[in-house]
Parts: sequence; structure tokens; C-alpha cells
Amino acid sequence: MAKRDYYEILEVSKSATEEEIKKAYRKMAIKFHPDKNPGDKAAEEKFKEAAEAYEILSNAEKKQRYDQYGHAGVGGASGGGYGGGGMNMDDIFSQFGDIFGGGGGGGFGDFFGGGSGRNGRTRANVGSNIRIKLKLSYADIKNGVEKKIKYKKLVQAKGTTFKECSTCKGRGQVNRVTQTFLGQMQTVSACPTCQGSGKIISNRPAGSNEYGLVHEEIETTIKIPAGVQEGMQLSINGKGNAAPGGGIDGDLLIYIEEEGHAELERQDQHVIFQLAISVVDAILGCQVEVPTIDGKAKITIEAGTQSGKVLRLRGKGFPEVNGYQTGDQLIKVHVWIPKKVNSEETDLLKKLKDSENFSPKNAKKEKGFFDKMKDWF
Repeated sequence: MAKRDYYEILEVSKSATEEEIKKAYRKMAIKFHPDKNPGDKAAEEKFKEAAEAYEILSNAEKKQRYDQYGHAGVGGASGGGYGGGGMNMDDIFSQFGDIFGGGGGGGFGDFFGGGSGRNGRTRANVGSNIRIKLKLSYADIKNGVEKKIKYKKLVQAKGTTFKECSTCKGRGQVNRVTQTFLGQMQTVSACPTCQGSGKIISNRPAGSNEYGLVHEEIETTIKIPAGVQEGMQLSINGKGNAAPGGGIDGDLLIYIEEEGHAELERQDQHVIFQLAISVVDAILGCQVEVPTIDGKAKITIEAGTQSGKVLRLRGKGFPEVNGYQTGDQLIKVHVWIPKKVNSEETDLLKKLKDSENFSPKNAKKEKGFFDKMKDWF
């Protein structure tokens, strides 16, 4: 089933400001919150849908990719995703500190009458993300590729032991009661002492940091889907830094860079090649070999080809990310005119000049000739 438009979900326009987007999400979150709609699966799905839309539209970089490429620019990918896909309820409740002024996921649940945290659960402690850049060739991007990469991440040092945090009594969260225009509101935030893990270190191995973490070189294989573009970011779940005191490892964020090509130029899903041919080849026609992403291809230049003509090799461009269409290779023909000729060539050209076929008056007779020239410029 196709995903709905994020702007439609939040009922805002594409020109909506950051504050308008936040206000719209607040309205939807209150309307479809599970505590307000117990047992209503449809409301829960709309609640998750609104959270995913807000995650994309509230982030300037993700919003720009979505505006440019739609769901293809922020959709899921093998081993991870480009944005909002796959959010769980804990991820959603973590947004509410920003939206409703609380410190953590439980606070919004308490607003609807919950206890200490949503259904008594503590949000898991999560490690920080790691971001690396990965350069890809045009062939890698067109066909998709698996890459082995090495990077350093924080892992728990062997021999580290923990004890219960005395501040939060092992709960990983602390409660706070504030007075609002609606009355008293209890919010829950991560414990500042144990960073939400519920544990503090009791034995720290030599060489580890204050949380018992050390850097270790990791080698992993990642699968890059076909059709990615410069600036896209692939998220690999659980490959980031370990969380202080245990918990969930952060994510590995792969920032895509394009190596470029010596002869080809990318234009969205299409590939552009500038082909120079001689006046003689343009007049008589010829066969030439042109570079493509995957190698070489022979093409026919028809007799009488004009400078500026665009030839098309279908399917020789880039595929859409998570899509079904593939771009083409566009070959722009340029007729090259030499600046200098020798005496023998000059004599030949003078004879041709007097030929009726070489008269510029014929250009006026050719249907659509000047219209084509307008397109070239």
C-alpha cells in the first residue's frame, strides 16, 4: 500500500512554517493518542503515521529530500532507512519533550492519566550515532553494491561491572511535576546520573572512559541500494556506539558521496554525454562508440545530423531509489568546425560553397529548423 503524503497527514501546506508543523502534529498526537483511544488499532496507526510525518517535516535536511524526491528520498532501504520508516512507540514518545515541554516519553502518557512512565516502562538507553562518508562510483550507484567498511565505535570494555543508580533507584528515569493551565502535569525524563540506563559503573577497566567504554575497530558489510544520490543518508540500525550502562547501540549513518565520472555527467536519473563529431560525419553519417556507465556502446549518427541534436539510450541511466523507473543516457551532438584549414581543404570548401545543397537558403526550407535552434539555446 502506497504511503500517504506527509503534508496531507498533518493537514498542512508545503509552505507551512516549523511552528505550524509542530502545532499540527500536536493536534494529531492528542487526537489519536493510544491512551485516549484504548484498543483502537486504526487510531494507533494514525498516531504512528503522524509521528513519522513529523519526524521528516520537522527536520530541515529530511524535509528538503522529501520535497525533492518524495518518499523515495526518505524511504526504507536494506539494513536501515533514509528517514521516518520503522519508528516504534518508544521512538515516538521521545519526541514529546520537544512537542509538549516534557523531558521524556512517559510525560505525555501521564498527561492522559498514566503512571510513572507509559505503562510503567522505561525508555531504553540508546548509544550515540556514528556518521561516515562513503564515495561511490557511477557503476556502484547504478547497480547497487555491497561495501566492506572499517570504522571505530565505542564498545563495553571487558570486566566492566555496574550497580543500581541511587538517584533513580534503577528505573532510569526521574519524575517532575509542573503546574500548567490544565492543572498539574507529571513528566518523566531520563535520569541525569545514569543517562537513563538505571545503572552506574562500579568497576571501570583501565583505558575505558567514565562509562566503561573503549574504542574498537569494526569491520562490517553494508548493502547500498541502486539509485542513491549525493547527500542521501543510509541508516544501519545498531551499528553505532554502545550505550552507557548497557542498552541499545546507536546507528551507523552512511552519508553518500558521488565520485563523478571522467566523461559522463549525472542529471537526476539521466546521464549526459557531450559528443563532438566532424562536419563530414554530420553530413555523411557515421557510427561512433560512446562511453556508458557499464562500458561502451555503438550508436549511429544519421546523415544530415544537426548540431544540438539529442540522442537517447533508453535504460542506460540510474534507477529510482525504491522505485520502478530507470533514467536514460542522453547524448548531445556537437558538430565541430575547425578554426584552420590548409590550402587543399580551402579549395574543396570553396567548391562546396557554390553547391546548392550547401546554400544557407535551404535552412529556411527545412521545416522546423529555426524552432529547433531556439531549443538549443
